[in-house]
Amino acid sequence: MKKTFVLDTSVILYDPQCIFRFDDNVVVVPITVLEEMDRFKKDLTEIGRNARQFARYLDQFRKRGSLTNGVELPKKGTLIVDLFQDSENFLPHHMDPEKNDHRILAVALKIRHDRPSTPVIFVTKDVNLRVKADALGINSVDFEPSRVTIEELYSGLFQFDVPGDVVENFNQLKRFPMKERGLHPNAFVVLRDQHKPDHTALGRYTASAGEIVPLKVPTDGVWGVQPRNAEQAFVLDALLDDNVQLVSLVGKAGTGKTLLALACGLQKTIDEGKYQKLLVSRPIFPLGKDIGYLPGEIEEKLNPWMQPIFDNIDYIVSFSQGEKPQKRPARRAWQELINQGMLHIEPLTYIRGRSLAYQYLIVDEAQNLTPHEIKTIITRAGEGTKVVLTGDCYQIDNPYIDSSNNGLTYVVERFKNESISAHVTLTKGERSQLAELATNLL
Repeated sequence: MKKTFVLDTSVILYDPQCIFRFDDNVVVVPITVLEEMDRFKKDLTEIGRNARQFARYLDQFRKRGSLTNGVELPKKGTLIVDLFQDSENFLPHHMDPEKNDHRILAVALKIRHDRPSTPVIFVTKDVNLRVKADALGINSVDFEPSRVTIEELYSGLFQFDVPGDVVENFNQLKRFPMKERGLHPNAFVVLRDQHKPDHTALGRYTASAGEIVPLKVPTDGVWGVQPRNAEQAFVLDALLDDNVQLVSLVGKAGTGKTLLALACGLQKTIDEGKYQKLLVSRPIFPLGKDIGYLPGEIEEKLNPWMQPIFDNIDYIVSFSQGEKPQKRPARRAWQELINQGMLHIEPLTYIRGRSLAYQYLIVDEAQNLTPHEIKTIITRAGEGTKVVLTGDCYQIDNPYIDSSNNGLTYVVERFKNESISAHVTLTKGERSQLAELATNLL
């Protein structure tokens, strides 16, 4: 049986292509939604771009027929713009019929009244609106075409208990056939002696050969940074492999995601010359109340946002030169790298339309990006470019996404079967004992 989906404004602003996600069913856009979108169409943000893109879609469908009568969608569904605004006759007396949210709900109530045999589903990303719809007896759902619960997110890590001689043979032969274990390309594996749990071997699965091979991690570390646990060793292996063009790192604060990515980026750019420059960026979302406009040119405006990157680079450079942490002098190593043209710090705001070739691109705090923004960034990668995405899916400052539908989790799930990508979920914090306790207890 065909269903009727009534869309809220929040759904369209989240994904302008949402009307194509409902197969052969009826998609209804209340006229109030279009009125609300007028407020956003001039914004220069991603929300504004989404509003404008949806308006273009409607303009294309308008040429095929009357939107009020319904036009056919690509998957044989029907798109209708509903002009109904007589809210008072369908809403309870205590609900203000002049509120846009209530007028949108009234459309769903009217359709349910006119077509009692057809399932009517109200789709919105507004939690309060879903609660109101439920109170009115309307079946309401969240819009989640790319939703992946964080508990079910692909970790990139597997552990197998094997006989002790298997571990020994792997360390000697540097390979172990494993074709029927359901492993994804570039999955990282721990082979553990079933009788001696401390006797283990670490490797990475190569799908083309159907075998596990040892990790390629420098014995002296990268720019003085040594892996402190197996997860960090997996990260270094993926970051240093030029054949892996996309690396996603998910983990809580203090697990070393950004530090390891920057260290490997400096190694590949400055020491090995595999890439022309190290390009680092992160979305601009404040923690708490914003402090307002910042003075200066674009570089000066970016400094407060990029300070975490600068802190890590200064730490890496000082550590690589053998300075003791307690006596490490204040320095601006990042400024020297910028002056030499080896390090570039840029906002994601201006990345659209660019083509980035032979660059080591690190996008920090990627959990604050929408799936569409992540797609925009990755599609900028030109020939010879490596993209590294890092983030903590439990620390999201973007009000329009959550831990399950952000761009980072979207990429992890979509790319887990691709041979040019690798993913690692880090769980063990190494920043400090205090940071680890705060992450786990607070």
